[in-house]
Amino acid sequence: MAYTANNPELSDKSKVVAGLLQIFLGGFGIGRFYTGHTGMGVAQLLTCGGLGFWALIDGIIFLVSDTRTDAQGRKLRS
Repeated sequence: MAYTANNPELSDKSKVVAGLLQIFLGGFGIGRFYTGHTGMGVAQLLTCGGLGFWALIDGIIFLVSDTRTDAQGRKLRS
């Protein structure tokens, strides 16, 4: 599915940006805050990204998965 500005099913957030933020700054929950999932972001912030493991795995899944969504339930764009 191609991204268009009029497609309400796709988020304005990028899965590549979210994944890279999560890999490099996941200890602070930045990737989750970027996608609007503030509860998960706070949990990652308080646990240092699950001692890094949660953040790294989450970042990789952001990059390879086509099913990740933003806080409004819209698929992240590629």
